[in-house]
Amino acid sequence: MYTADIQKLPRYYLPADFELTDWNSLAPFFEELDGRTIASLDNLEQWLRDLSELESVISEDACWRQIRMTCDTENKSLEEKFNFFMLEIQPRIQPWSDRLNRKLIDCPFTSSLNTTTYFTLLRGIRKQIDLFREVNIPVIASLNVLQQQFAAIAGKMVVTVKGKEYTLQQAALFLEDEDRAVREDVYLKIAERRYQDQIALHELFDQLLEKRNLIAAQAGFTDYRAYRFMELGRFDYDHKTCEQFHEAVRDHVMPLVNQLYEQKRKKLGVDKLRPWDLEAEPLGIKPLRPFANASELMEKTIACFMALNPFFAACLTRMQQLGHLDLESRKGKAPGGYNCPLAVSGAPFIFMNAAGTLDDVTTMVHEGGHAIHSFLCHSLPLNGFKEYPTEIAEVASMTMELFSMDHWDQYFSDSTALQRAKEQQLERVITVFPWVAAIDKFQHWIYTHPGHTHAEREEQWLNIVNEFTSPCIDFSGLEKYRRVLWQRQLHLFEVPFYYIEYSIAQLGAIGLWQQYKKNPTTALDNYLRALSLGGTRTLPQLFEAAGLSFDFSGVCISQLMQFVKAELDQITVTTSS
Repeated sequence: MYTADIQKLPRYYLPADFELTDWNSLAPFFEELDGRTIASLDNLEQWLRDLSELESVISEDACWRQIRMTCDTENKSLEEKFNFFMLEIQPRIQPWSDRLNRKLIDCPFTSSLNTTTYFTLLRGIRKQIDLFREVNIPVIASLNVLQQQFAAIAGKMVVTVKGKEYTLQQAALFLEDEDRAVREDVYLKIAERRYQDQIALHELFDQLLEKRNLIAAQAGFTDYRAYRFMELGRFDYDHKTCEQFHEAVRDHVMPLVNQLYEQKRKKLGVDKLRPWDLEAEPLGIKPLRPFANASELMEKTIACFMALNPFFAACLTRMQQLGHLDLESRKGKAPGGYNCPLAVSGAPFIFMNAAGTLDDVTTMVHEGGHAIHSFLCHSLPLNGFKEYPTEIAEVASMTMELFSMDHWDQYFSDSTALQRAKEQQLERVITVFPWVAAIDKFQHWIYTHPGHTHAEREEQWLNIVNEFTSPCIDFSGLEKYRRVLWQRQLHLFEVPFYYIEYSIAQLGAIGLWQQYKKNPTTALDNYLRALSLGGTRTLPQLFEAAGLSFDFSGVCISQLMQFVKAELDQITVTTSS
């Protein structure tokens, strides 16, 4: 039923040899679509297919420009090509997209389209019409370019450890070292290196805020938060729901986090747990090293996915064949990791900064989950059907982290190491919630308090992060680094308000994992069915298709956290014995 043997979308509307070079190469297609007479439902459906083909070609071109630039942030030619698209092509597309959106909504045959299949697509198009303001076109264009400056700044950050230069991602390996003095030294070097650019990042953030607030004001919104919630298509929850989530994390997750860190302190045998202790093991226990290099990571992940479901492995193999991977950390490469869907190719691109840690394994299977989602949606007939909610996209990835654990013996042949890896993973499932809540709550404050100073921003961040930080961790002497700790989170710079999705999705992932523990076949079927729907259903409907309820109340969070804690306790007992 599911196949990874996907091919590039054929060309029916654009010439087979078409390449996007400049606006003049694109303009005739927008003009033809705008001027075409739609005299029947069949005409409308053909018009939609042709528009979808044009959108797919443009999307893939833009994605490759960004992929190449993030793979090599020091290559000015790649940066210029990306900037050319964002400043010269994208701004010219936007007014035409608005005209075509209005043509579709105003067409008398649109009401005859299948309401189940087209509801979310048409709802999204109406949202785009409501948001569009021609005056915002140049502001959005410059914002798209400016947002990439975070990667340029962060990509240059390196530290020297034991006489050798490392990226910050590579240096993080030393935070697992059994020697506490080494961990402390590396932690402080990383913190100080980030701090060197704290003024530059503050100023970059100021520029981003100014443009975002201007866009919102010019679109008639009271603040950027209201604008961004609509832009993200958050039809099924609002800022008050987010505030309830923050309270639920504080009330129901923090007590478990405190327990975990107190256990960690006792295990390490230290009087006070310091931030450089969080990834460490007791003296004499070597850090987990699940792979040696990117090719081994890929080989082991394919084997892991094969044991879980052969289709999953086939997807990664197809990407490997196409060269759609850049996995290892290196100087000049943007930080972070992502899966970039490619609308024409079908097989997406995975980008990450692997350095040999357990975190890299979870990142690889996480992005692998995103990739499988891309494969499953490639056959949907319209590009707009593939634009699924970000929350369900993260369910795809975070569920894969939990599903795949049954087959992590591919990374850890030693049973003790395997149990340790699972224990650490489940601890992170719990401990991720406070950081997500802190980043999300911080963003709500930022965009509802325009004109704040750097000092006010730092003070508010400290108040918020302290609310979601365990008192078991001693940060004394690190206050100056704590004040700007938010600057490490690229989402704040590149994709504002896109972060709470991780927690919403984590709840969905835990729910699917509960299903998996009872019946793996049913859980996998639910997972595949929901993801195959792409964006053709609302977010609650997609959760329902996966056998989940769309609920992140305090009661729901408490129940799911207790389930994870029970599973973790079982593993801990096994490890101890």
